[in-house]
Amino acid sequence: MNKNIFLKLTLVALLTVVFNRGNGQGKTTKQSFNIGPSLDAYNVSWDTPGPTSSQSMPTGNGDIGLNVWVEPTGDLCFFIAKTDAWGSPSPTEKNAWIKDGGVLMKLGKVRVSVSPNPLAQNAPFQQILRLHNSEILIKEGDVQLRVWVDANHQVIRVESKSVSPVTVKVTLDNWRLGNGDMLANNQANKITWYHANPADSDPNLRGFTFGGMIKGNNLVTKDDTTLQSRVAVKTQLISVYPLTTKDLTVEQWQAKINKQVQQIDALNLEQTHLAHQQWWDKFWHRSWIFIKGDEATTKVNQGYVLQRYVTACAGRGAYPIKFNGSIFIVDNPQYRQNRKTVSIDADYREWGGQYWFQNTRHMYWPRLMAGDFDEMLPLFNMYAKILPANKIQVKEYYKHDGAYLGETAPFWGGIAYVGPEVKESWTAHYFTPILELSMMMLDYYEYTGDKKFAKETLVPIATAGLEFFDKHFGRDAQGKLLLDPDNSIEQYWKVHNPAPDIAGLNAITTRMLALPADVTDATSRANWKRLKSELPPLPKGKKNGKEILFPYTTDTITARPRNSENPELYSIFPFRSYGLGKPDLETAINTFNVRKFKSKGCWVQDGVQAALLGLSDVAKEDVSFSLTRKEPTFKFQAFWATGHDYAPDEDNGGNGENGLQQMLMQVDGKKIMLLPAWPKEWGNTEFKLNAPYNTTVQGKVVDGKLTGLVVIPASRRADVIDMSKQ
Repeated sequence: MNKNIFLKLTLVALLTVVFNRGNGQGKTTKQSFNIGPSLDAYNVSWDTPGPTSSQSMPTGNGDIGLNVWVEPTGDLCFFIAKTDAWGSPSPTEKNAWIKDGGVLMKLGKVRVSVSPNPLAQNAPFQQILRLHNSEILIKEGDVQLRVWVDANHQVIRVESKSVSPVTVKVTLDNWRLGNGDMLANNQANKITWYHANPADSDPNLRGFTFGGMIKGNNLVTKDDTTLQSRVAVKTQLISVYPLTTKDLTVEQWQAKINKQVQQIDALNLEQTHLAHQQWWDKFWHRSWIFIKGDEATTKVNQGYVLQRYVTACAGRGAYPIKFNGSIFIVDNPQYRQNRKTVSIDADYREWGGQYWFQNTRHMYWPRLMAGDFDEMLPLFNMYAKILPANKIQVKEYYKHDGAYLGETAPFWGGIAYVGPEVKESWTAHYFTPILELSMMMLDYYEYTGDKKFAKETLVPIATAGLEFFDKHFGRDAQGKLLLDPDNSIEQYWKVHNPAPDIAGLNAITTRMLALPADVTDATSRANWKRLKSELPPLPKGKKNGKEILFPYTTDTITARPRNSENPELYSIFPFRSYGLGKPDLETAINTFNVRKFKSKGCWVQDGVQAALLGLSDVAKEDVSFSLTRKEPTFKFQAFWATGHDYAPDEDNGGNGENGLQQMLMQVDGKKIMLLPAWPKEWGNTEFKLNAPYNTTVQGKVVDGKLTGLVVIPASRRADVIDMSKQ
């Protein structure tokens, strides 16, 4: 064996041992776990090509995402997407919603052809998504193609390898060329293309330029959009370098991409590939759930693993994940619109370019137990940037301080005037998102202990939200906060004291007051304490002789339901006033059992709420549905059905992740409850999950009982409650 290769393989082995230690922070080797074989069981393998993008596999590096498929001709194709490729809506845009938030466009499509074509000779075919290394391997007879997006650099790699010399051709197959996208001039032996938003775009979209460059050793220009091997070869590397800039001229964008390419090309390919594998190995060792069961259970577990992978492929970019397809939407020549069949391209998505908080949140709650904290930051950062302008608008509209976040908003934010006289609607008088975001941020701080985040992001956002509710609403005769008019989420419009906001205000004030004194100030704490004392009680009533929670304060529910949600259950999740080990569990269970709307999938969170109440049968049914609900027209198992959104529906998978985690482990303050809603028939399981206070919990479930428990740090072992013994 070559000495250099041997040394590199030895380095990989040593690094793998290090990365197998907990979160890669030098914790104890007791936490070591060879995750590769367990992940390999969930690799996706196909033995027939395409034929279209609906039969694509996803991969990505957190910012750049690919849909990869092979056409029956043997051509490898992939769409390129990027989390910050915000285009300006066209006047002929098919969906009016999208006009309010920009278009998260594809950068384009790339086609790779090999000649002679192995599939023309009826050669065997295989396409494999290898999760552990995050790469897609394509085998066409004696030709092999490997596709991967560098986890650490902004480059896509396509490597070909064949027994006999072949000609490799790469084509930019971009449907927007000449209609918004441009090719750069004088590009010898490379292809450079870009999209620059026009000068009459919305000011927040103006200045975005995005595109890429394609090149490779021994690739020469065939025409403006095609490169091919200079001579027939046994190996060929194709590199694609995407880039988005803001407020640079086209000339400056070109200079920047040239510099980016120069820097990446100076790196050693083998070393970057090793580092790419190491990043993914470390990622997979953050957490895991592996259930050894029947075929149905295996499909549920595969859904969990693949959803976490898809989220990681899109979750580290400049902007949060879009619930309606993420960066993995595809084209559809048979799209049904207004009872007609039309052809749409891969830039189109229903529900448009805005962020809908009630949908977006579901991808982010599971990141806590998964330990994927880096993937939460794009969400937090976007809303932190939105906050100052929203505060100005609140001051202008209502003459008081504080702020809230619109349920629907583009990435630059903004709110509309919704005084008491404004007509009711789905999202007018809907102020809850800033409370749930604050709850999530409080959890993030509790898990990570990041005081810088607490001071600079959590406290400003939560303080603004509490101040808005405090100053925007009056008080009743008893001096209690009077939330009126106020939506009970999207379900009941302009009602009195809606349950989600009361539960949220109570949870947030309680937790803000518990923060360390060095991240808050005395004046704010005094205001939070006063506001907490002025909160009205959660609305309750009777049904069938049993006490239940109401969605808003009333003797009877008379407001017209506008959606299919149960706002009274927000006090179970996301605000966790009720649950296992907490007072009055019976009232919460009564409420859940008589909930008006019982459904599964998409943004429905019944499975999460059932798990938090210890209702394992309901949780199992709901989570199993969510994590196996593949879109029928797609081939990839974790491209979820459209539901209420657009395929692949991301909040469907996020809800499934969250529910499965809560069935296995729940946390409340320092308390860690294991197997609180775990079905006995899901007996043999290996897991590692993250808990607050920089804690990891690893163990096994054998025949419904907990064994092999390792808690790091060991001092937290005393906080664990094994609920399989109860």
